[in-house]
Amino acid sequence: MRVSLIQFDIAFGNPEANYAAVEKYIHAAAAAKPDCILLPELWTTGYDLTRLKHIADQGGQATLTFIASLARRYKVNIVAGSVASSTDGNVTNRMLVFNREGELAGEYNKLHLFRLMDEHLYLQPGAAKGLFPLDGTLCAGLICYDIRFPEWVRAHTAQGAEVLFISAEWPLPRLTHWRALLISRAIENQCFVIACNRTGNDPANTFAGHSMIIDPWGDIICEAGQSEEILSGEINLHKVREVREQIPIFSDRRPHMYE
Repeated sequence: MRVSLIQFDIAFGNPEANYAAVEKYIHAAAAAKPDCILLPELWTTGYDLTRLKHIADQGGQATLTFIASLARRYKVNIVAGSVASSTDGNVTNRMLVFNREGELAGEYNKLHLFRLMDEHLYLQPGAAKGLFPLDGTLCAGLICYDIRFPEWVRAHTAQGAEVLFISAEWPLPRLTHWRALLISRAIENQCFVIACNRTGNDPANTFAGHSMIIDPWGDIICEAGQSEEILSGEINLHKVREVREQIPIFSDRRPHMYE
């Protein structure tokens, strides 16, 4: 599977500009014929949280129509990062996933809200896992702060997820945490980690970039820098099964002792 990650500088509170940027980047990424394209967190609005009720995508419909059309046009799976989606006055941080036919293959509302950036004041948490199939492989979607909760990640891989798609707006001061947590989640879950972070700045933060693809041994296949970039890499899904057979952590688990 060939995967392309679109690491870009999100225009603060400007969905129209961000839709235009993403269309341009997906067109560029599609030229390399990837099997899947991944976008960062809250890419339509950035962290313009105080205005989310006015600029959030109503029911996610604008994003659904927009990304579905691009997936069909380029015959590519798109894990469309996450967007602020408003329903009945409540806003969630929602990941949307589309298959090559432009059909909705999965969605996930961010479960863990990051208090240091006031998410809990403006967003509602999700209440379901982020499992979805892509080309016959069970995958899971996670959003930024979620990677600090290994039990939440394991809830997905224990059900068979072999690839973790992670969208983020991770700040530069905690870049070391970003890299360490992603590598740890890959090793302990014996899965591929495909993580797309944003770059650039908003009025309160500088973001880290450093999108990454990591294999089930924790080895980095490729890593971006801090600039805007389309990062692409190949993953061999057979490696997940090989590693899980070599060190059978899932059959050796003793969950009855973990309460």
